[in-house]
Amino acid sequence: VGPPRLMTSSIIGSTADINLRKADFPAGTLRALQLTDTHLYADPLGTLLGMNTLQSLQQVIRHFRDVHWPLDMLLATGDLVHDASPRGYAKLAEMLSGFDVPVLCLPGNHDAPAKMRLHLRADRVSTDSVGDCGAWRFVMLDSVVPGAEGGHLAEDQLELLDQALAATDRHVLVCMHHQPVDVGSDWIDSMAIDNPDPLFEIIDRHPNVRGVLWGHVHQTFEARRGQVRLMSSPSTCVQFAPRQKDFRVDEEPPGFRLLALLPSGMIRSEVVRVDEIPRGLEFASSGYS
Repeated sequence: VGPPRLMTSSIIGSTADINLRKADFPAGTLRALQLTDTHLYADPLGTLLGMNTLQSLQQVIRHFRDVHWPLDMLLATGDLVHDASPRGYAKLAEMLSGFDVPVLCLPGNHDAPAKMRLHLRADRVSTDSVGDCGAWRFVMLDSVVPGAEGGHLAEDQLELLDQALAATDRHVLVCMHHQPVDVGSDWIDSMAIDNPDPLFEIIDRHPNVRGVLWGHVHQTFEARRGQVRLMSSPSTCVQFAPRQKDFRVDEEPPGFRLLALLPSGMIRSEVVRVDEIPRGLEFASSGYS
């Protein structure tokens, strides 16, 4: 199969196809919000590199709601609770259910998938692997390797994807935590999915796949593989500086991604950030665990 074929140059930084808050879209368009790498703790005072992650997430949610953008779907793409605590998952479930839309969640390397499925439970909040809404299907893949920072798609996840794509004529957005392509930073690309070839072999065989969306990298990345959009998004807390050989904190505020999923299969997208970096961030840090 060979390495994934990126058909256009990647874009690293804040990007927008259009100001989605002001755009008019045809009937049947799904407006989706991606929140990723929230890194909550059991302790509401818990911090990551000096930043209170609960307060940062609350700031992001307030910023989103101030935009007054109607929402149909929320996607939470891993590293949701840094200490994988039941209390952290319960708090996050409460916050996500407050959006009053379907919420699909998948685990990241800091999550405990079984514990997450047990405790991340609330009205309309789901850890299901497949969800349908309107003209779109969402496939939520688990790329977690217990005890490892990098990712791997086990055979059952690849089979799940293949079957989910074959069983629908809906447009499909494939979501995961770890990046399936290099984003241009050596240190984080050493923690990517280690078997992207079978993933893209499946995607290439199914023309209804419109996009692949992930978290993990704490930065914006965009590229295309043929007609399939490839996208990562900022964290709701600490950001990683792009194009770095070694770990480096970015001087960018937390953010989120908005997606307009049109009934035609087109994806329009915008990355939005809050107005300022929350207090306490340790810019000189050389990493975290």
